Amino acid sequence: MSKLGDLGARLYRGEVGYDFVGKRFLWYGVSILITITAIVALAVQGLNMGIEFKGGAVFTTPKSTVSVAKATEAAEKASGHDAIVQELGTGGLRIQISGLDTAAATDVKKVLAADLKVSEADVNADLVGPSWGEQIANKAWTGLGVFMVLVVIYLAIAFEWRMAVAALIALIHDLTITVGVYALVGFEVTPGTVIGLLTILGYSLYDTVVVFDGLKEGSKDITKQTRWTYSEIANRSINGTLVRSINTTVVALLPVAALLFIGGGFLGAGMLNDISLSLFVGLAAGAYSSIFIATPLVVDFKEREPAMKALKKRVLAKRAAAAAKGESPDEAYEAEDEPQVVAQGRPGRRR
Repeated sequence: MSKLGDLGARLYRGEVGYDFVGKRFLWYGVSILITITAIVALAVQGLNMGIEFKGGAVFTTPKSTVSVAKATEAAEKASGHDAIVQELGTGGLRIQISGLDTAAATDVKKVLAADLKVSEADVNADLVGPSWGEQIANKAWTGLGVFMVLVVIYLAIAFEWRMAVAALIALIHDLTITVGVYALVGFEVTPGTVIGLLTILGYSLYDTVVVFDGLKEGSKDITKQTRWTYSEIANRSINGTLVRSINTTVVALLPVAALLFIGGGFLGAGMLNDISLSLFVGLAAGAYSSIFIATPLVVDFKEREPAMKALKKRVLAKRAAAAAKGESPDEAYEAEDEPQVVAQGRPGRRR
């Protein structure tokens, strides 16, 4: 068995583990700092909305010998607006200019054809109205709202309302960080970005539900034993699925990183950045929130219950009594059944 596989097995059995829940206030502090940075970036710099949301014109030219820099200069001079020029795989250019109406677009098309030394008939011009982008934005917000409501309802039924609230907070956390990164780096927000944002919600929720499922199984009949507190069982749930979470996150991030850094960075396929950045940041934030935010929040909610407070007192009292007798924890609890946290959601007992 590989070292990672051996570590995963030991984490699964509870032989080793990291105290994620015990250090939850550190993770909360980190998340609050990152979230504040994202909100400030949004407030100060705002989002660089793409032409689909602002309206304008997109010109596509055939293969040209003119460089991207010169084409950008020519487009901005002809239109009086900022232009974004991307080289296509065919050798042609995609020139995006915001704020142009139909009449202005016709004039700009003529000037561009002359400056780029191509036939005007070969330059394709597509006009995009801002109302179309507004419709996309409204539908995205509607879809996001419906998704959030359904998530809360499902988790409240399948698990409990505390887990539903914690998952909702984690999802908002992931969205805020991803949108904040867009504001910081200045990437365009396009329909591809919206698709990426909606995609990461499902991934983040999946990772969270895996941990919640282990926690649900591990906390069955929790008040009938005095070996573990709720927070300790929650921590064992996280550790039991830790290697699985790392593996799935790395496997998901590798192709997205290839799109972002190789496709968008080295090869200059800028349109890939629209969706790949949101996926990359969102997947990483989703894996983080599932481990460091969602489950610790459930612990904070749950341990406020009188039953959980009483259980914690009994557990600590029994440990103190065992320590006074000079007994080890294993000896003190040898005859007592304990809830076994199972990463795959199958109930079991330690033997």
